[in-house]
Amino acid sequence: MPSKKSLTLEQIYNLAKNCLINNHADELNASALANTMMCAERDGSHSHGLFRLPAYVASLKSGKVNGTARPRINSLTNSVIKLDANNGYAPLAHKTGLPELIKITKSTGVGILAIHRVHHMAALWPEVEALAEKNLVGFACTAYMPSVAPAGGFKPLFGTNPISFAWPRPGMTPVVFDMATAAMAMGEVQIAARDGKNVPPGTGLDSNGNDTTNPSDITNGGVLLPFGGYKGSAIAMMVELLAAGLIGENFSFEAKENDNGDGGPPQGGQFIMALSPAIIAGNDWSKHCDIFFNQMTNMKGVRMPGQRRHRNRESKRPRDINSALLEKIDALTSQK
Repeated sequence: MPSKKSLTLEQIYNLAKNCLINNHADELNASALANTMMCAERDGSHSHGLFRLPAYVASLKSGKVNGTARPRINSLTNSVIKLDANNGYAPLAHKTGLPELIKITKSTGVGILAIHRVHHMAALWPEVEALAEKNLVGFACTAYMPSVAPAGGFKPLFGTNPISFAWPRPGMTPVVFDMATAAMAMGEVQIAARDGKNVPPGTGLDSNGNDTTNPSDITNGGVLLPFGGYKGSAIAMMVELLAAGLIGENFSFEAKENDNGDGGPPQGGQFIMALSPAIIAGNDWSKHCDIFFNQMTNMKGVRMPGQRRHRNRESKRPRDINSALLEKIDALTSQK
């Protein structure tokens, strides 16, 4: 069993922030990204927490990512915002674009935020939860680099292409899901390989196109599979079209062609949509939906999407972090 060390949430945040600042990120960018990683660890999403930090550092050191980026809104209409992330990380772009998206959606009922030239490698739930907290429905997706074969294929074409969705529940935590369209997120496969664990059947293929439960077979020349066969494959294709085709950004295969191979997140786009149930459904939307949610939760064994993450969030206890990862982060922070 890999050894672990307990860190408080404040220590996790400071560790990430200091490491980023020591590797060419300024205060504004480092703070936004460190908070995203801390929140992932807080909520139990370890594959999107400190585990990502070495890759973020690699992209800063190579110069691929602009550690002093200042996102700017290039175009704003009644319902569409186009935002240039200036080759920076997604959290700061969200900080710039989401308030404007909330404003136009509360006015028109429907809003789109199309983010260009962004490097996204974090969880997707923070941006849609931010919308749900303002009583808006949120949907987000982003493409990545090829690691998933289309159904029936053996070569990667899609990214893990996550989608996230949040439904507001005034006075309660929102209903949220955040999932890869791959059978398993690549970060979870990498953690399984690091920790010497197998992955479920159907996760991926080895380099010879054979089914495998060995995560190292998948990460070393193999390929992930979409969840649900043709159904997941179709959703992964939808993400490519929304996050690349619709907003004029890189498809996953183009992101790889243009990437420098430093291991950090490639440049791409993100599609975020917000909807106002108050405008579209009317004043009783929340009460009506609560009847539906009660039907779900009254069934034995059923829990709401995001419920476990929100329960983790309530605890202020220290979180256990892989000791080898902490050693790597310490080395990255101290090296010149």
